[in-house]
Amino acid sequence: MDNRKKGNGGSQSGGGSYEMLDRNMTNQYDTNPSAPPLAPQPQYASPHQNNVSRSDLEVLETTAADPYNYEMYQSYQNEPEHAAPYHADAGVGYFQDPHYGQQPQPGMYSQEYANSPYMDGGMPQPPKPLPTPQAMTLHEAYSIPSTPVMTDDGGEPKLGKEGKPRVKIDPRIMPDPDPVVASLYDMEQAPPPGARKFKRFQSQRRRKLKAVQLTSGNVVLDSPVPDAVLDRCKFKDAKEFTHVRYTPVLSDPNEFRNDKYTLRQSILGRETEIFIVLTMYNEDEILFNRTFTAVMKNIKHLCSRTNSRTWGINAWEKVVVCIVADGMNKIDKRVLAVLGALGIYQEGIMQQMVGEDEVTAHLFEYTAQTSMDANMNFVGHQQDMPPVQVLFCLKNKNAKKINSHRWFFNAFSEILKPKICVLIDVGTKPTGTSIYHLWKSFEHDERVAGACGEIAADLGKRCKHVLFNPLVAAQNFEYKISNILDKPLESVFGYISVLPGAFSAYRYSALQNTSKDTGPLAEYFKGEQMHSEGADSSIFQANMYLAEDRILCFELVAKRRCNFILRYVKAAKAVTDVPDNLAELISQRRRWLNGSFFAAFYAIVHWYRMFRTSHGPYRLFMLTLELIYQTINMIFSWFAIANFYLAYFFLEQNLKTIWDSQSTNEPISKNADPFHGAGYIVMEVFRELYILALVMQFVLSLGNRPQGTKAIYRLSVLLFTIIMIIITYVAMYGVVYTAVHIDYEKENISSLLQEEKFRDIIISVAATYGIYFISSFLYFEPWHMFTSFLQYMLWLPSSINILMVYAFCNTHDVSWGTKGDTSMTTTLGVAKVEKNEDGDGIAHIPVTSDKDEMNKEYEEFITELKSPRQPEEKKRDAQTKREDQNKIFRTTLVLAWMSSNIVLGMVISSEWFADATTEGDSTGSHNYYLSFIFWSVACLSAFRFIGSLWYRLRFLFHD
Repeated sequence: MDNRKKGNGGSQSGGGSYEMLDRNMTNQYDTNPSAPPLAPQPQYASPHQNNVSRSDLEVLETTAADPYNYEMYQSYQNEPEHAAPYHADAGVGYFQDPHYGQQPQPGMYSQEYANSPYMDGGMPQPPKPLPTPQAMTLHEAYSIPSTPVMTDDGGEPKLGKEGKPRVKIDPRIMPDPDPVVASLYDMEQAPPPGARKFKRFQSQRRRKLKAVQLTSGNVVLDSPVPDAVLDRCKFKDAKEFTHVRYTPVLSDPNEFRNDKYTLRQSILGRETEIFIVLTMYNEDEILFNRTFTAVMKNIKHLCSRTNSRTWGINAWEKVVVCIVADGMNKIDKRVLAVLGALGIYQEGIMQQMVGEDEVTAHLFEYTAQTSMDANMNFVGHQQDMPPVQVLFCLKNKNAKKINSHRWFFNAFSEILKPKICVLIDVGTKPTGTSIYHLWKSFEHDERVAGACGEIAADLGKRCKHVLFNPLVAAQNFEYKISNILDKPLESVFGYISVLPGAFSAYRYSALQNTSKDTGPLAEYFKGEQMHSEGADSSIFQANMYLAEDRILCFELVAKRRCNFILRYVKAAKAVTDVPDNLAELISQRRRWLNGSFFAAFYAIVHWYRMFRTSHGPYRLFMLTLELIYQTINMIFSWFAIANFYLAYFFLEQNLKTIWDSQSTNEPISKNADPFHGAGYIVMEVFRELYILALVMQFVLSLGNRPQGTKAIYRLSVLLFTIIMIIITYVAMYGVVYTAVHIDYEKENISSLLQEEKFRDIIISVAATYGIYFISSFLYFEPWHMFTSFLQYMLWLPSSINILMVYAFCNTHDVSWGTKGDTSMTTTLGVAKVEKNEDGDGIAHIPVTSDKDEMNKEYEEFITELKSPRQPEEKKRDAQTKREDQNKIFRTTLVLAWMSSNIVLGMVISSEWFADATTEGDSTGSHNYYLSFIFWSVACLSAFRFIGSLWYRLRFLFHD
């Protein structure tokens, strides 16, 4: 393995010269039979501790202080008067516990990451220590199999500092686990939490893990939280509440465990039932507070389930919340202020470099007891909020959301081994019991590999967004119908095409790969490789991995020799913010539409893999039925523009028949024309405008960003809205006119249904919008039909003619709309690594060394949150350089899409097709293709309704 934690230099520490201890000093705990024998007992030189003034202290060199025992790391108890308030797991060696081998006495380990049911009484606060320069020794790491590497050009890796190869980690491939390291995270050797030997197990486990950290040379600092944080806390006597644990991580996420990094929960021997990740980019503090507080309320609900075999009053110990921020220069500074106010984040202890190696991520660990609401008010134990175990991973550079998930799955989950992983985007607010209901779906059925709940649009206070913003209302209707018809239907089949990354859950064991580079997670993290610089992936794959969550869903259900299914849980609900302006919506749907189209095509082509699984005949039949359904939907989506145009064209032809009849001996009454004789002219004018607007969409999409052409897009939406009003008016007028003017004395209702125009339109509309009403009332959620249905109807042609055109015309753009931030923050500290005369590594770490400075830093966080946010001007990013091969692919795809739709429209609207299909029709206005479209829409809607009804009846009592 590439050991990146070595230092050079020859400076000797002023804190005393220590002999390096052997890594296997606790041989009776080491499981590595090939490790070197126990080293002789070291002899310590008597260090001379002298007080220094703050002006003389520019660099704090941290290590263990006199009396050189393990007890000093545990708490302030028995520390010398001038010991530093920081402790470093950075290679000081292993200090033998004088109480080793004895039964633990009450209070002996009371302040070391206590497990709350077994905490002893609080210890008296130590006197305020003075900062003292110390030193720490870094040891060499074990040699373990390295992760396969890749370079941009496929050649030999270039050499970097100290002659080490500069390589890129393949995100798909996890390294072979070191058996010695893996044994340290084996939870099966832990006694039950209520057992008498549990605290002794914690002590032994802590020593073993600490020895591994020291051997690896990983810098870990335990820094006391500000006094104001503890004043708001209920628990103040355990180190997980009084100290924040900071680790500057140098590794790639895939190498996190083998580089012997560890987490507090592992040291404590706690089992992790649910591991929650909150991913964020540049969301503001309001969105962050909304999500984090909602998660705390969910943990509160788990703690309230005292009759559960899994949960109870200490359920918070089985839940870990991981916050991953995508880049230091991208995260909102006020969010950092919130995290600092909660005690989770401290800026003064962060390091940019350790030796000559750049920090890839800053990891903070703290058990928080408070959160903040949208009004910046603290919420804590006064509102019965439980403690929450928090990991805050602040990535040094922006590497996109999929890289954040790689930290979550391949780094932290490899240590904690959770049963269920819950994915939440910052800005999404799960309801108070949503996470429990997701967990329950896994608990009830071991076949469930993934689950999602209902995601609803944020309608604002008193529904102001849906009432005053038609764009939000239209999205609200889309979300609701998807959660009422589409998700339940797919859940019945057992394969949900996408579990939304904003709120979903997975069984961790189901995510594991079947081989080193094959399996759900390996396929999922291909997306990071696809979009990296120098990637040799095709543009098809790059577009497909814009919807990498769809790929993950397919891989889970199609996992070889497994019978996993995906489940929709109606009772699990979450609210998320949606785009409230047109430009942002177009950019978002570009990613969604392109990713979903190519991912759906991938799933259809590779559907044969379903027959290599362990699914039974019934499940395979259901999956095959879903394949047919998805294929039909994909075909209709491809020809959506042509079908919309043809629907308009045939309605116009009906009016043209009335117009032409005026010059004949038997004219049709002008009352049959909704515009009283001018209908054909009106329809023809707007048909020409429709064609012009459609051509304009292609011109705009091929060379302009929505943010730069807002006025033209708004004008296009207005025109398509008017066209939709005309289509609806003409169709409904024809239906009503036919129903009113039929001679009921000579004919009955059956004769009315034999009128093709009446029958087709009525059945299509009733099967579509009627089913919307019936299913909404069936799920007891009809309000969107009254508040958002009209806006959705008027938005529908814009979604077809604007969003789809922009998406297909920008298939060469495979970005998420953000650029990676490759700049490095230089305002943080740099941990210098040198060697003394004995060859031992000495790390000089600059940190905030005074409690007053910490409290001052905390007050700065509070001041930042109290001051109003200053509006920022959004500057346009420079155009991304386009790859020629991506443009060629884009051009070919658009030409194929345009040509097929144009040919279909020309053929169906041609006179010879009309003559061939109107024989026997006295009016000559009926068209069989239009009937086919109407009946297809009706059948698909009915199929969705049957699946929704089936789900409702089947899982009515499960949720």
